[in-house]
Amino acid sequence: MKKNMGSADRIVRILIAAVVAVLYFTNIISGTLGLILLVLAGVFVLTSLVSFCPLYAPFKFKTNSK
Repeated sequence: MKKNMGSADRIVRILIAAVVAVLYFTNIISGTLGLILLVLAGVFVLTSLVSFCPLYAPFKFKTNSK
């Protein structure tokens, strides 16, 4: 797995995940939609930590500068 995510992309994903987590745990979003968004937030954090997005790979899309 080659890194295909830049630092700006990683920061944005982590911020989005944090907002979703806060909204979920303060019961602003709940139910099925809340769970789906929470899982998506987890995926965002995971992909940010490994700097690799599997959806970018088939399209040869990169946000890193290397």
